[in-house]
Amino acid sequence: MFGDYSIGELGSIFVMQGFAGLILFSVYVLMALGLAIIFGQMGVINMAHGEFMILGAYVTWMTSNLFQSYLPGLFSGYFFLAMMLAFLASGALGMLVEWGLIRHLYKRPLDTLLATWGLSLILQQAYRSVFGAREVGVELPQWMLGSLKVTDSIEVPINGIFVMGLTVSITCAVAYVIYKSRWGRQVRAVVQNRIMAGAVGINTEKVDRYTFGLGCGIAGVAGSAFTMIGSTGPTSGQLYIVDTFLVVVFGGAASLLGTIASAFSISQTQSTLEFFTSGSMAKVLTLLAVVGILMLRPQGLFALKVRK
Repeated sequence: MFGDYSIGELGSIFVMQGFAGLILFSVYVLMALGLAIIFGQMGVINMAHGEFMILGAYVTWMTSNLFQSYLPGLFSGYFFLAMMLAFLASGALGMLVEWGLIRHLYKRPLDTLLATWGLSLILQQAYRSVFGAREVGVELPQWMLGSLKVTDSIEVPINGIFVMGLTVSITCAVAYVIYKSRWGRQVRAVVQNRIMAGAVGINTEKVDRYTFGLGCGIAGVAGSAFTMIGSTGPTSGQLYIVDTFLVVVFGGAASLLGTIASAFSISQTQSTLEFFTSGSMAKVLTLLAVVGILMLRPQGLFALKVRK
């Protein structure tokens, strides 16, 4: 298999595969970050997480069309506005869902699973009715197109670099909010002991609502990033929901560091195996490895001690 390649060519291939793994890692982190916050803090299994992501993708698509039609001179900067609008739209819908549905189902995880699965079907049909069944693609600004030449044989796509930079920025912002802000301290207090947090005056219902909204808002931003690597359709979110849950469970619920470590491990393993096998076989082998590790360590890579 390797006889047809020189040492330099093999090195370039592995570097390119490693960079592809980093792009996949960035997408996994963006998708899993919001779900980790929701699942870790509230214990809610949100099967509609992919649909919140796709809402962000559709908002980005509509913003792109709006700028192309009415503000072509500002088209190069539309993506930043689109990400903010995607966050607001998905976050607002998330808070509405928490108020109208999720808050009535706390401490009933199976019911939340069924309810959010039903919500995902409703949202898919709503997207199909509003935007049509066909997949749509987003027109990227000119500065996001093309690739950056590192060496004579290594080129990295500019949109991949942008996705990685976006992931680092959002992860740092979420870490600051969770670990440094007053609201973040309230969130961690509710995670560790909900009853005691309520006893000292923390409005746990308000914390839950904002937390669910934050998680869904991050999913919306992930949807914006998703438009750079794939087309958007009513059921596109379902293609990634299994991978997202896998990242969260493998990393450990309520652990930001675990989510990052899990996404990195899974993405690099899958990307490396794709070089030696097919894409589907790489996914199967990665899943088997994760299942085997979870059998030995059910709490995941990193686990917080939580008092109920």
